[in-house]
Amino acid sequence: MLECCLDSLEQTSYPSMGIIVVDNGGTEAGLVFLVKRYRNARLLRLPENRGYAGGCNAGLKSSTADYVVFMNDDTEHDPLWLERLVTAALADKHIGALQPKILSLKPYRKGKKVFDYAGAAGGMIDRLGYPWCLGRTFSGVESDNGQYENGQEIFWASGVAMFVRRAVVEEIGGFDEDFFMQMEEIDLSWRMKLAGYRVLSVPSSVVLHEGGASLAAGSAEKIYFNHRNNISMLLKNRGMAGLLWVLPLRLLLDVAAALFYLTQFPGVLKKAGAVFRAWSFNIRTLAATIKKRRTIQASRVVDERTIFRHAPLSLLLRR
Repeated sequence: MLECCLDSLEQTSYPSMGIIVVDNGGTEAGLVFLVKRYRNARLLRLPENRGYAGGCNAGLKSSTADYVVFMNDDTEHDPLWLERLVTAALADKHIGALQPKILSLKPYRKGKKVFDYAGAAGGMIDRLGYPWCLGRTFSGVESDNGQYENGQEIFWASGVAMFVRRAVVEEIGGFDEDFFMQMEEIDLSWRMKLAGYRVLSVPSSVVLHEGGASLAAGSAEKIYFNHRNNISMLLKNRGMAGLLWVLPLRLLLDVAAALFYLTQFPGVLKKAGAVFRAWSFNIRTLAATIKKRRTIQASRVVDERTIFRHAPLSLLLRR
């Protein structure tokens, strides 16, 4: 998978690109020889698995570029993907992050242009804190028929291929490593917006994504991290007035979600239990989360009305 990704990146037309392959606590000797085959790539080995968030922070610290792309290794790329992102970033100094159009790799190989679930044409969020994407519906994903070809303001850029301005990420403290994996890019994008920076889609840049390489969709661990980190993100970033009505409603909806997971065989008890584990984690770590919240809210320059001016109340009311 990594070899296919690096082969594809070798075809990138942008003339100044370095690649850092972050190995999260791995020991496989063959990885050293694989990475050495690529002229622009180098290997950064971490002594332990720090998750997507920690791995990206380590890669950022090891780099010197003004712009950085946090990218999954189960991706392939249009040759012009990076050039078009850099061009968009240079046009607006207030941009914090950009997202290319992300299409699903396997259908693309069969001649079908279908949006990928993890990001699609740009990440959005509702007022309850539930993320969704342009090009992604409740029942699945849309075919790419050119309906999102105009770049626009989005809420979050997918970690599948998240292009960022280095100085902005450093200013807001990088990824929250307590997230480990899942929704860390949404949290980072949210903090960018609170600090006054923009997050935009660039559909002329195309990245293909296989998906599901780390955690299978519907697994108990993925349910756990998604619910856990989503609540943590709300506690840190939502304004107090919004938090007072959102949190009780979210608790009710998460109980409903746990009941729904009891119908999702196999592993119904683990899936339902993952929701309650998520809330238990947030209760145990509430003091640390409040400390983060104070820092974020003290430095915010954008109010809640501006942040959520285009957000629907709930995904249930969106369609």
